[in-house]
Amino acid sequence: MIQQEFDVLIIGSGAAGLSLALQLSEHAQVAVLSKGDLTSGSTWLAQGGIAAVLDKEDMVQNHIDDTLTAGANLSHADAVEFTVNHGKSSIEWLIQQGVPFTREGDHYHLTKEGGHSHRRIIHAADATGRAVQETLIDRAKEHPSIHLFEHCTAVDLITRRKLKLANNRCLGSYVLNEKTGHVEVFRARFVVLATGGASKAYLYSSNSDGASGDGIAMAWRAGCRIANLEFNQFHPTCLYHPQAKSFLISEAVRGEGGKLLLPDGTRFMERFDQRAELAPRDIVARAIDHEMKRLGCDSLFLDISHKPADFIKEHFPTIYERCLKLGIDMTKDPIPVVPAAHYTCGGVMTNEQGCTDLDGLYAIGETSFTGLHGANRLASNSLLECIVFANSAGKHILENFNTAIEQLEIPMWDESQVTDSDEDVIISHNWDELRRFMWDYVGIVRTNKRLQRAQHRVDLLQQEITEYYSNYKVSKDLLELRNLALVSELIIRSAALRKESRGLHYTRDYPNQLPEARDTILTPINFEWARMQS
Repeated sequence: MIQQEFDVLIIGSGAAGLSLALQLSEHAQVAVLSKGDLTSGSTWLAQGGIAAVLDKEDMVQNHIDDTLTAGANLSHADAVEFTVNHGKSSIEWLIQQGVPFTREGDHYHLTKEGGHSHRRIIHAADATGRAVQETLIDRAKEHPSIHLFEHCTAVDLITRRKLKLANNRCLGSYVLNEKTGHVEVFRARFVVLATGGASKAYLYSSNSDGASGDGIAMAWRAGCRIANLEFNQFHPTCLYHPQAKSFLISEAVRGEGGKLLLPDGTRFMERFDQRAELAPRDIVARAIDHEMKRLGCDSLFLDISHKPADFIKEHFPTIYERCLKLGIDMTKDPIPVVPAAHYTCGGVMTNEQGCTDLDGLYAIGETSFTGLHGANRLASNSLLECIVFANSAGKHILENFNTAIEQLEIPMWDESQVTDSDEDVIISHNWDELRRFMWDYVGIVRTNKRLQRAQHRVDLLQQEITEYYSNYKVSKDLLELRNLALVSELIIRSAALRKESRGLHYTRDYPNQLPEARDTILTPINFEWARMQS
């Protein structure tokens, strides 16, 4: 068995994880873990862009106001101001790294998305995430102090408490190396969760297969508080086609004039919101869900064919080519779309430096709860959050870099009492069952009875998973299922605690908002206050 040792262990290789690695590269030996290839995460799939105030006719306060409005009064004003105020510098840093944002003449092209009052979305055509990811990977590979580990899945965090020691602190992680089939020890002075969200808890998702809530689950098991997991953003427009797995039709299509249509070709969004197609995502997703259920249809349609063909091909080349391969010419025909789980607004509670409740453990990006998104994420604020908080966490790690940490003997992973499983069908069956009841009972529209049914199902499922986990060697699929089941339970518990409808959480039993907006905070039984400051 192998023990690896680094200054910083970053679990996750998307925009947040790689940005942090680059921030630390001149000062520390950094390990970055990727569950698959470096391009397999959700950052690679992000299309729209990054929100920041870059136009002279826009103002920082406008971006702050738009974010607070979209968040349905639940966003933390200090977190919003902190993020937006660091928007321009974050974009400048990405440009310095070499991200090829789309230009229009002598300036960068800015688009507009739902919920934004101004054009402030800087983008690389319609594949911004891919452009950012490719650039960050290239820069990371250039640094000898950044060590990239592909096909390595974190199993659980190693803490002093786990070793039955006082003064709890994160010491590293047990990691399944798929190439060897064994669990290895990764020791580190600082550990950072940058594992993304948990949208794969749902049947339809725009996310990569790795969006299984790993960081949230590991942090919970290690004693960290979780907040606002009931707020799952469903993107209104995922391509509906049997061969189009998780393919998103960017918010920017509506931003550039795309119209949502019923099967008979009539528009409907004006009946739900005066902003029509440019309403925030929760409103649009709920409207589509309502119309699909009312009409009993499998999908609705997004039409931008009234725009010139050259305009469509220039602004949406990736979407155009993907649709064309499936027999859909978006310059002539409407695109069939359905809502899909897209973004996890809640997560591991952190402060502005990314610090969690556990000393030595940080969380950044979608796996974290910073207070930025509130009850609904404003479009294109997510990649911005990744860069801003990666920079902030990096500074905090370096400020505390010389903190003396006791060297301890960490036991190796014990596989002596488990066997190889010949019943992988159990994992696939449980995965399918979980995603289906989460979609049916804890989806866009909820009720108390649906949540009760979901809680009953997830309790039984977790009992089966625990028994399986205790008797067989771990695999990537088993680890993801275990984490998704736990996070699904936390989502259900959070939803049951919110006795109102706000933002992304809509329940028929409590259709109105309460006068005061409060976070839903879940506290694990092994929680102990460490050093996180509000």
